Amino acid sequence: MESVVAGVVIRMTLPLMPETFVVSRDALQRVAVHVVARASVHATGRIALRALPGGFGTTALGDDVVRVRVADGLLVREVGPDGESSASAVAIDGASLRTLAEHARVDLAADLYVGHDTPPVGDIDEPLSVDATSAIALGVWWTTAAIALDRVVATAGPGLTPSATRLWPEHFDVALDIAYDAAAPSERRVNLGGSPGDGFHASPYLYVGPWTADRPGDSDFWNAPFGAVFGSDELRGSDDPVGAAAAFFRRGLDLLQG
Repeated sequence: MESVVAGVVIRMTLPLMPETFVVSRDALQRVAVHVVARASVHATGRIALRALPGGFGTTALGDDVVRVRVADGLLVREVGPDGESSASAVAIDGASLRTLAEHARVDLAADLYVGHDTPPVGDIDEPLSVDATSAIALGVWWTTAAIALDRVVATAGPGLTPSATRLWPEHFDVALDIAYDAAAPSERRVNLGGSPGDGFHASPYLYVGPWTADRPGDSDFWNAPFGAVFGSDELRGSDDPVGAAAAFFRRGLDLLQG
């Protein structure tokens, strides 16, 4: 399976999610909220996470240029500018939240709010269970969604004002919002993103979620209470998952734009 971006061939295959996926995903979300997001909030006052190869992490933080990220089941802390940085890493599987927070140099006792569904910090001394296969599969899923969202941004028309794509720790999804009506860009907007699964849909899925009650056109497309979803199992059957994901997002925009 391959996709071409700016003349470069990108081969992307969506792996099957192992039986341990949900346990690993939930543990990684606790790390995302209470370790990685805390590092961003402590340094900048903002939550600004992004999908990265193998996982997710912060942007460069503070004068010391600190980065905290998760890659293939490891928590990595980097310090210093590119070319002069040093890094240290610790395996998340079997580590406690306290150990990971100490590695990232964040305070678990500090107040933190990342949204209405902020997961509780829980037992900070309980060992976390994260298997590498699930962590890698999750990284591939986010990468697929992020590249597809970049394609949507690249083809957006004037006045549609897309937001930056971010990884939002509250729902653990990679997402942006974009206007579908240039005449009312602040009200008639839609969320586009890739979720790793939740109480609504157990396995990972893409979604189109209009801010308004608009559900024009194809009633089969609007298959969720909040808009439309496209599951990872369906996407896995495509010869070009990135292209199919981008087509799903564009279909939603096209229907909303009439």
